[in-house]
Amino acid sequence: MRHVAALAGVGIKTVSRVMNDEPGVSEATRQRVLAASHQLNYQLDMAAGSLRRSGRQTLSIGLLLPSVANPFSSEIHRALEDALAARGIAVFAASLDDDPEREKALVAAFLGRRVDGLVLTPIARSQSYIIPEHSRDLPMVFIDREPVGIEADAVVTDNVVGAARAAAHLLAHGHTKLACLGDRADIQTARERRRGFIEELGRAGIPTSTIPVRDGLHDEESARLAALELLTAEDPPTAIFSSQNLVTFGVMRALKELDASRRVALVGFDDFTLADMMDPGITVIAQHPERIGKLAAERLLARIDGDKQPPRTYVVPSELIQRGSGELRPPS
Repeated sequence: MRHVAALAGVGIKTVSRVMNDEPGVSEATRQRVLAASHQLNYQLDMAAGSLRRSGRQTLSIGLLLPSVANPFSSEIHRALEDALAARGIAVFAASLDDDPEREKALVAAFLGRRVDGLVLTPIARSQSYIIPEHSRDLPMVFIDREPVGIEADAVVTDNVVGAARAAAHLLAHGHTKLACLGDRADIQTARERRRGFIEELGRAGIPTSTIPVRDGLHDEESARLAALELLTAEDPPTAIFSSQNLVTFGVMRALKELDASRRVALVGFDDFTLADMMDPGITVIAQHPERIGKLAAERLLARIDGDKQPPRTYVVPSELIQRGSGELRPPS
């Protein structure tokens, strides 16, 4: 900063004001300082600056997602980045791999870097370990899954309602032999989607004890194998509900292997790119990750700015998108 000040012919405080975008500097001086900083390749040290900046802000937040490689997670990431960029806030993202210990370690790592807030998809049984930081007004918002053991804002999808809508849709197209393929049972959203699907079948008079349920399918390959097992059984289902996008991909592969894509109905939870380009197109219960990310950013900024209203859970409605696979009727 001293080198920039000397090159621009100003004081160090003037350089600080310009780099922190503070008022009280003429436009001509500002441009001279910026030109000097560019010439010297000077970058503001955000961590050091936060020691003096009001509120000790680092202009950064930590984002913890199940996997940044998952299309749903990446869309949330992008929505947050777009919403926070206007405030000059950087988003640092990490993958939890749905590992409780990794969740705690990454939270600790972000806190050690003095982020201004956290956006977190929880997997640990309880998030009470964050209470000491939260009680010191660390802003945080939970997404996709509600927290346990701590009161904080959460932005989630209507998982039970969406899964029930999938069941009702398949029933309306004549199916009575249905199967449910889902993620790990220790994941909140997986449990809710399974419950919504099974309960809707029960309300329709389908004996729920006869419904094949395959849980613990955390990747495409395990879902493919589970679907192959069901579809090659003596009395296979005529319709499948897959409760997240990676599971849907596995079911799609199994259906293609068995040349059954036009014989077995499929409704997936989560939309994905090119779903409309399949043959038939894949019917889905679409979440809206862009809305979830945008709303999470709004709530986090509100908390950073001092919003003290009681925490609440915000529900973003899902949407049934019919493309063909969920509208197949059972064989005569």
